[in-house]
Amino acid sequence: MYPYTMSQWLFLFYLYCFLGWCVESTYVSLKEKPPRWINRGFMRGPFLPLYGSGAIMMLVVSSPFQHNLVLTYVAGCIGATVLEYITGVAMEALFKVRYWDYSDVPFNFQGHICLGTTLSWGFLTILMTRVIHRPIEGILYMIPAGVLSILVFVLTVCIAADFALSFRAALDIRDILLAMEKVKEEMAHMQKRLDVIAALTEEEIGQYRDAAEMHLGELTESIEGKLRSIRERMQIHPGEYLESARNEAADIRDRFMNMRYHAFELKTVKDHWKRGMILGNPGMQGTGKVRYSLEELKEAVKERLNFSMTNDGK
Repeated sequence: MYPYTMSQWLFLFYLYCFLGWCVESTYVSLKEKPPRWINRGFMRGPFLPLYGSGAIMMLVVSSPFQHNLVLTYVAGCIGATVLEYITGVAMEALFKVRYWDYSDVPFNFQGHICLGTTLSWGFLTILMTRVIHRPIEGILYMIPAGVLSILVFVLTVCIAADFALSFRAALDIRDILLAMEKVKEEMAHMQKRLDVIAALTEEEIGQYRDAAEMHLGELTESIEGKLRSIRERMQIHPGEYLESARNEAADIRDRFMNMRYHAFELKTVKDHWKRGMILGNPGMQGTGKVRYSLEELKEAVKERLNFSMTNDGK
């Protein structure tokens, strides 16, 4: 086992969180078309906890096998894969969102882990323990204990505050997605009632897509079209509709206007912390019912960003 103090372990964790953020943010930013800087990760500061946790885990699980390359590789494969799986399952359960997804990769398990990544973790563990960590360990021992303690304390306060705000933002995004689904359910019910008022045939009704697979914008356009069509038919053939049908159509129109405004407010995402989390994780996917809602939310946030950049450039 490495003979580090608690302060040294924490410093290493924070350092690898920072180095992981540098690599990940640079890689993702260069992949953008056109390339643009993306502050990658769950937190808003320059830290990616998964990388820090992974680095510390690699050091710990490989420490009994430092002189055996094969066992170091195997320990890294197993340890990192377990960490990745537990983290992925926990984040999905809490936030209804996957921050990475291997569902389209061969030999994956539940989309959280896959064989290719597992094998890569082993090689990365060897690289970590044999190449990367050794010079960093030398720098670590050069830092006076008092200076290190102060530095770790300041970093701990800053990172803990960042994590708390990011955790709250992630929960808020989850609540936004659930609220969007509730709005969609209400709009889907309105759509069905409008179909009945319009006296559409079952064949015509069946041509519409499942509301769960539609964006709020699509549902909004669909309902607006139905309301417009019913209003025109009532004006042309007023005798075909009972007073109860007219009243229900008017009630649906009023409720729809409120729902449309509520949907607009949900997609606006005024808080910069939540917008930063969405923009910083372009590959995250919603699970279950919120899948399409997250896609729409990401599009809305990107549109707002592009609008801001366009105005700033004028």
